Amino acid sequence: MPGAIYAEGLVKTFGDVRALDGVDLDVPEGTVLGLLGPNGAGKTTAVRCLTTLLRPDRGRAVVAGIDVLAHPDQVRRSIGLSGQFAAVDEYLTGRENLQMVGQLYQMTAKAAKARAGELLDQFNLADAADRPAKTYSGGMRRRLDLAAALVVSPPVMFMDEPTTGLDPRNRQQLWEVIKQLVSGGTTLLLTTQYLEEADHLAHDIAVVDHGRVIARGTSDQLKARTGGERVEVVVHEREHMATAAEVLRGFGKGDTTVEEHTRKLTVPVTGGAKLLAEVIRELDTRGIEIDDIGLRRPTLDDVFLSLTGHVAEAGDEEDGADGASGTPADSRGRKRKKETVK
Repeated sequence: MPGAIYAEGLVKTFGDVRALDGVDLDVPEGTVLGLLGPNGAGKTTAVRCLTTLLRPDRGRAVVAGIDVLAHPDQVRRSIGLSGQFAAVDEYLTGRENLQMVGQLYQMTAKAAKARAGELLDQFNLADAADRPAKTYSGGMRRRLDLAAALVVSPPVMFMDEPTTGLDPRNRQQLWEVIKQLVSGGTTLLLTTQYLEEADHLAHDIAVVDHGRVIARGTSDQLKARTGGERVEVVVHEREHMATAAEVLRGFGKGDTTVEEHTRKLTVPVTGGAKLLAEVIRELDTRGIEIDDIGLRRPTLDDVFLSLTGHVAEAGDEEDGADGASGTPADSRGRKRKKETVK
């Protein structure tokens, strides 16, 4: 049985650009799928197809048990969408923004006001509730935008680059909000370029490149594909590097990498912390003084590089092909600002 978000063979082209090239997704209820990829990978196009903002050329999609192509209006009533840029009215207060969204969803004025108050408290915006949104910081606008997407407590949420442009403190705050949301049973599809974000929030990760899902698994499963652990050593004296390399070769399961300018040596190993202790003892026996040593496990950066041959690009994203799609309205009926294509 398909999950809360299901896609099979999604294809979307813009002229000669194939933004989606047969994307398959399946997100179980109450979990987070991290859609990870660089600029132009197809992440935003996939979200727009799943949230009825774009119609795919081919393929099938089901969200909250509803066929996206056959019943788009029903899908919109069952989802929340937070895009790359906060879609709030700058001239309304935070409270007025949320009340307006509630009334657009045909809530009574009384119910919309009550719900706005709940969300302002939940997102730590109560103190700024009656200030115009244009006076809010970037992090506050982001939280207000997410609150607006939750006015009707949708069972399924889509967040497209939710922390783009936020400083580390605001990013951490938003992560906590997202975790609380999912713990309450919401299903979430999260697109991101921040590898740490996918590692921190997602139960499962799909790596997207050139419109295709090229890998799928948990963070640990994907990291296991890169070849395991590495011992990294920085020796104190450059003349000891050759001897240190000889020591590491004795413990390693592959070639030793030597960086002359930083005096750092790296070798793939198996054995974890116990082996690291043995390496330290052997280096000490050989009289090799070290400035630093550590056991480094693969990161999602390593995974992405090994899968795609290039690094994920940080910064504001809009899928390269999506620029051809115009400026669609978001799920709350307002026009999104046209994003810069990089």
